[in-house]
Amino acid sequence: MNNTANAVAAALLALWLSPASAADIDWNGFIAQGLIKAPGSGFVNSSGDTSAELTELGLNSRLRVAPAWHISGQLVYLDGGNRYPSGLRLDYLFLDWYFHNSADLQANLYLGRIKNQHWLYSSTRDVPFTRPSIVLPQSVYFDAFRDIAVGSDGAALQARHYNSLGDFTFNWSIGTTPVSAQQSELLLGNAISGKLKMDFDHQASLYWQPDLSRFSFGMVLLDSKFSYRASETEPFYASDFSVSRVMLNMRYQLEKWEFSSEIQQERLQVDGFFSPLFRQDQLGQGGYIMAQYRQSPQLRWFAMLDYSVANKDDRRGQQLSENSGGTVPAYFGYQQSVAGGLSYDISRSLRLSAEIHWVEGAGRLSPVILPDVVTNRHKYWQLYALQLTYRF
Repeated sequence: MNNTANAVAAALLALWLSPASAADIDWNGFIAQGLIKAPGSGFVNSSGDTSAELTELGLNSRLRVAPAWHISGQLVYLDGGNRYPSGLRLDYLFLDWYFHNSADLQANLYLGRIKNQHWLYSSTRDVPFTRPSIVLPQSVYFDAFRDIAVGSDGAALQARHYNSLGDFTFNWSIGTTPVSAQQSELLLGNAISGKLKMDFDHQASLYWQPDLSRFSFGMVLLDSKFSYRASETEPFYASDFSVSRVMLNMRYQLEKWEFSSEIQQERLQVDGFFSPLFRQDQLGQGGYIMAQYRQSPQLRWFAMLDYSVANKDDRRGQQLSENSGGTVPAYFGYQQSVAGGLSYDISRSLRLSAEIHWVEGAGRLSPVILPDVVTNRHKYWQLYALQLTYRF
């Protein structure tokens, strides 16, 4: 599947950039720059000082090949400090075939580097103007997994059906995502020297908006597997990591208010890594509640509660600390936060956003498998972010 997807993506890129297709292509983009500070943690940098590592540059387009065929793609440059690898990446580039269109059913097939359309904000998290906050709730939108979660090389299907009960949307996808050396270190730890690979990512979701209702409900199933090939010079071993997730979400929209929530239970299985016989199988949980209020066409406020635990049977991390001989503090077993902020549209193309997060715990700070207990030495920490975004 991966080789096929790469070949498809290469062909799409050639067509996407073809001068002959310029008349049928729409271009959009964004430039976002800000300041961010997270004293007491390594969320952004090791010092906790104010940083300009809040840069997002993107160019996206949609090419009409035929009435039912389109190609969509997006190139971005990101600099987020310790949140995700810095540099240029191809977020997505896929062929969209609108293969069925009737009064009650529409269906699309996607091939190439597809977008994740399963989570509530997964298809919009890559563009600053369409995110509800500068930093999304980490219980679900863990920044260290950003590039893996945005999309994958493979195939996807979306079908929308209308009947007397409302609007039903079904999404399905399967694929893989390349994992860079820097991404591997963010997930496993900077002491590794081997190679982390995603073997597959399989997701399905179902959304329902009842007829004439302001509510919408969704359920997401995820199953993915990673394999690690250790080098001969490191103290770690070949291993397999399996991640399975069940998510439920809800959104309620009014004229000025919007309420949204996602909750998830995630099973993490580890075979190997610390020793050839090492086995770990645990269930983590998390979720958030967010409220947004549009005071005027220009001004929007938000407030959010976010909570996650690595092991539902060890919610305060005491067992984690005991198993590590006290080297890993208990607060690495969870993370909870309260956040608030605003965004102001200076014009149709220019937006200023600001927010504050008050956080307890370090369970959603990278790396995951080998925690950085030196940099993340505080149980309580804050996050401040200010960002100016321009779209064109």
